[in-house]
Amino acid sequence: MKINKKLAIAAILALSITSLTACGGKDPVADSATAGLPAVAGNAGEAPTITAPTGIPPTTLQTQDIIVGSGTEVVATSTLTVHYTLMSWSTGTIVESSWTSGQPATFPLANVIAGWQQGLPGAKVGGRRLLVIPADLGYGPNGSGPIGPNETLIFVVDIIGVS
Repeated sequence: MKINKKLAIAAILALSITSLTACGGKDPVADSATAGLPAVAGNAGEAPTITAPTGIPPTTLQTQDIIVGSGTEVVATSTLTVHYTLMSWSTGTIVESSWTSGQPATFPLANVIAGWQQGLPGAKVGGRRLLVIPADLGYGPNGSGPIGPNETLIFVVDIIGVS
């Protein structure tokens, strides 16, 4: 039996690409639905709806733009005005939300947890970004207030102002 060399090479390449993809060759943001990350819905200017996550939490920071803003871009030295909602990965419950009080939060980005410092630059005013923050970039082994030790944090952040 004679084998067509071009066909054999094409089959090997196809298998190699499939194997690489199956071993994690995909972009983590594109795989967020399959990774058990929460789904976020809602219109700009309104509190988001967040589904509870499933499975094992990610060990690296995950970001996803839910709404892409068109205003001023967040940089490391920015002072932000945002609305946010915080959900606990382990319980799938909302821990706090600035939407509840109706008052957005204003702060220098340099003064908040590392997950925000690393996950918000590049976002723009008018945008909504999902941040899934592992404990080492959040509140760590000690937790903070209602956040338990080693908790993975889920934030949905609406960028209202950047200065």
